[in-house]
Amino acid sequence: MRQLMLFIVFLLLSLVVNGQSRTTAKKAVKLMGCGFELAAYGETDTMAWNAVEAGIKEIVRIEKLISEWDSFSQTSEIIRMAGIRPVKVDKELYDLIYRSGKISQLTDGAFDISFAAMNKIYQFDKLEKPMPNDSIISAERMKIDYRKIILSPLDTSVYLEKGMKIGFGAIGKGYAANKAKEIMSKMAGVKGGVVNASGDLISWGESESHEGWRVNIANPKNKDQALAWFYTHDLAVVTSGDYENISFPMEKDIPILSTQKPDILRQVSPVSPFYVLMLNLLMRWQPQFLYWVQREAWILSTS
Repeated sequence: MRQLMLFIVFLLLSLVVNGQSRTTAKKAVKLMGCGFELAAYGETDTMAWNAVEAGIKEIVRIEKLISEWDSFSQTSEIIRMAGIRPVKVDKELYDLIYRSGKISQLTDGAFDISFAAMNKIYQFDKLEKPMPNDSIISAERMKIDYRKIILSPLDTSVYLEKGMKIGFGAIGKGYAANKAKEIMSKMAGVKGGVVNASGDLISWGESESHEGWRVNIANPKNKDQALAWFYTHDLAVVTSGDYENISFPMEKDIPILSTQKPDILRQVSPVSPFYVLMLNLLMRWQPQFLYWVQREAWILSTS
């Protein structure tokens, strides 16, 4: 009987010690041209930090694969060889381009990775510049057409017509966040975590708070102030606003979503258990997806 009591006491003490040893590791880094914040809740400090570092390593890997700003990436090689020859790429990149093309078909071209051809005429560096003239815009628009991205499944090669470019600005961060989550969530001792890619956020599992992971929605008129917040366990959240990428004088706000109502949306944050890639699509697919407002939880802020 005494031995049984000692065993029970030892077991209870072990549970208390293990519960107290759980910890959250957090780290902020700049990757893919934006800020990433990674957090992992683990059984030990070492396990939590191992998960965070593994997530960062995965994001770095993806950046080297899909970044058009990295001259050594396969994406840059595709752009350099536009109009010259097809470029054989890794299957992961090939599949991402293929999937992007399917989304373009579903959205009738509202989503199009070949929009990257417009990057050189819009420089979003926070410095005010004059609006590009219509002739320059029209000339660059001629280079945008997802149907002209030629894919060969036999050798996973990609070919672009002369002058065309591709870029993953609309989906790259979300894709990287999801891949980092896949790695982190499978690591030993990790109970939950968050990967936040400058507004493209995915969370899973447990946290230090029984309420879940707290997500703040920034005020579009003051990014240092939280407009709203909520707690989540296994959700993806994407926030996009009209205040980040403006480099020319504006007489009025640009609406994020085209609606029949006069209100202009300054910011929108869809919340869903769906994959972050799809959430990015929702942000950029204009009137066609507005019926989603009735089916999902949305946090909207007007001007």
